[in-house]
Amino acid sequence: MPSTVQSKLKEYTVVAFKKQRQISPLILSMLAAAVLAGCSKPAEKTEDIRPVRAIVLASSDVDVNAEFSGEVRARVESRLGFRVGGKIVARKVDVGTLVKHGQVLMQLDPQDLQLSQAQALAGLRAAETNRDLAKAELKRYQELRSKNFVSQAVLDAKDSTYKAAQANVDAAQAAYRGQSNQAGYASLVSDVDGVVTAVDAEVGQVVQPGTPVVRVARQGEKEIVIGLPEDKVETLRRVPDVQVRLWADPKNTVAGKIREISPVADPSTRTYTVKVSIPDSLAEAKLGMTAVVQFASKTATPQIKVPLTALYYEKSASSVWVVDGGVVKLVPVTIAGAAGNDIVLGSGVKAGQTVVTAGVNLLKPGQKVKILGNDLPAAPVPAVAGTAK
Repeated sequence: MPSTVQSKLKEYTVVAFKKQRQISPLILSMLAAAVLAGCSKPAEKTEDIRPVRAIVLASSDVDVNAEFSGEVRARVESRLGFRVGGKIVARKVDVGTLVKHGQVLMQLDPQDLQLSQAQALAGLRAAETNRDLAKAELKRYQELRSKNFVSQAVLDAKDSTYKAAQANVDAAQAAYRGQSNQAGYASLVSDVDGVVTAVDAEVGQVVQPGTPVVRVARQGEKEIVIGLPEDKVETLRRVPDVQVRLWADPKNTVAGKIREISPVADPSTRTYTVKVSIPDSLAEAKLGMTAVVQFASKTATPQIKVPLTALYYEKSASSVWVVDGGVVKLVPVTIAGAAGNDIVLGSGVKAGQTVVTAGVNLLKPGQKVKILGNDLPAAPVPAVAGTAK
């Protein structure tokens, strides 16, 4: 503050205190404002530079390029259980055991089943005895009827008795066969050649009919089970080129085929289970191995894709902000289609140009911008990474 101004301020201040009634408060406030205005410096003008995010456009004919990791599983895996209830007394296999068709896996205590079988056999013997007696009586009454010693009504009654006895025999035979089958069900046997993948019950456990106790994966065709995110299901469903490789042998790649896509998302991962069949030539694929499934497809002509956030809409027209020498300009573009979360541009821009992807609504033509980040990323190719399912 200049010395003359300071001295004047002091002088007027002293006078103001001595003659308070002669100088009004308004004059004092105006005097203070004038002094402060003389002390302040003019404000410097700052240049308006907007921070933005941007990408360098790239032209590519790759439409889809996605990889997902999954697990090798058997196409058919059965959860076997006893057809009757009882107490497990023997377990013949462990996890990883190779089994043959008809091999015994587990056994129940057969005592109760054998007693029921013996009871059914006794009922059959009793029914056969009654039938033989009814048959002999019918034969005797037929002879008496031929000599007219008995009436036809008596003969018809004996014939009915014999037929009822025969029906009882048939019922007893069916019951005996059923109990014989029940006794045979005390042994759980494998109905296929395969490998045991899980054991869900142990010796001493009492199980109900149908309760799964052993899992057996059938030998033969295998498949890769992966999980697809919900925004990629429809896109990858139409991809014809599916390649599979094992994590243990990444150099060996074979063609796969989508066999099944679950219509319902997994409640825990919120992904859709996809099963990809693999050929028998991939013999080194063992159950439980980690595999990678790659989906790839190309377009007929190269395309330029930008994120949806790069588009600027004004008066029903679509444009993008192109950065040239640190300054943006609005360039009209045509939209050729959509590819997931990206937009395919038909015309208006070319590969190598820098396009703003964030902050498009805060820009104006000719405005200087500062691109966040040291390196500009190229326009992303539609590629995603999957997790094991």
